[in-house]
Amino acid sequence: MSLKFMKHPVKVVLAGCLSMAFYAQADIKIGVAGPFSGPNATYGAQYWKGASQAADDINAAGGINGEKIVLVQGDDACEPKQAVSVANRLVDQDKVMAVVGHFCSSSTMPASEVYDEAGVLAITPGSTNPQITERGMKTMFRMCGRDDQQGAIAADFIIDKLKAKKVAVIHDKDTYGQGLADATKAALEKRGVKEVLYEGLSRGEKDFNALVTKIGAVKPDVVYFGGCHPEAGPLVRQMREQGVNAAFFSGDCIVTEEMVTAAGGPQYTKGVYMTFGNDPRTIPDGKAVIEKFRASGFEPEGYTLYAYASVQAIAAAYKAAGKDNAKASDWLKANSVDTVMGKKAWDGKGDLKVSDYVVYQWDDKGKYHQL
Repeated sequence: MSLKFMKHPVKVVLAGCLSMAFYAQADIKIGVAGPFSGPNATYGAQYWKGASQAADDINAAGGINGEKIVLVQGDDACEPKQAVSVANRLVDQDKVMAVVGHFCSSSTMPASEVYDEAGVLAITPGSTNPQITERGMKTMFRMCGRDDQQGAIAADFIIDKLKAKKVAVIHDKDTYGQGLADATKAALEKRGVKEVLYEGLSRGEKDFNALVTKIGAVKPDVVYFGGCHPEAGPLVRQMREQGVNAAFFSGDCIVTEEMVTAAGGPQYTKGVYMTFGNDPRTIPDGKAVIEKFRASGFEPEGYTLYAYASVQAIAAAYKAAGKDNAKASDWLKANSVDTVMGKKAWDGKGDLKVSDYVVYQWDDKGKYHQL
């Protein structure tokens, strides 16, 4: 399918069934795009659970000006080419008005070009690369912070709390992972700490023993890793197995209990640090929704509530400005929205006006706690 489009008019799409546990006219279609397969599928599941519950709750309360939300899933597997295909399909075939997605920044970057060309409103719950909102796209937003904000918090903690003098910086060569590592490296350098090692590994690898030998040779106080849990887990395990006991620090892409599984048990993840937003499960605004998730046997960890809040923001914009994405985008940049994660507001770029990154640490039972 061609990557070049004519702009698509925003319109009500009347179709049969879809989404949730009922049949309804497809009044307002919203795509939910992310990794529903592959090693990062846990985050796609979080997106879908959050967005689905939000759509159910909004529909039960009367929908958006009386019209129902219908969700359409798009699996990009965190692969950029697949993300472009998904974006094309959501725009051309499914005729979505808005998109909640994507997850990996390397997918969000090219997919957002498709949405921008089509005039589709897009909110990413979890893509943190700064360039996503630095390209002047009028309908692109995020419900999370940026890597330059996340990296600064990590660097301050590494220097002020861990008193580290020697830091090894490792990344996964991906837009997200390397971007986060570079942002942290820059923040460390700004405070006078130059990395003693800067190396990349490849997503999908499991044997990092040669890299661990390099890490061990420079005797770092902290190993900072930019990447996700499928690689972070084996890396920290192999470090510990080789006697490299440096503190291990990473970012928001290891915020899943699957990090423990990937590492081989809590004995390897004990003490690992990571940055993530202030735990949305502790915010009073989301208490009723969180209880609903837990009653169904699902723990809304990671980006579940970020996806829920993204649907809330889209709904609020359409309720206030009508189903015109240009007007809806302008409205979001001029107004705050009450969400399950508290009140959210955006600047002219589509970034949150307030970022709330904090540091967490994993314990010996395979759970993480805010410090």
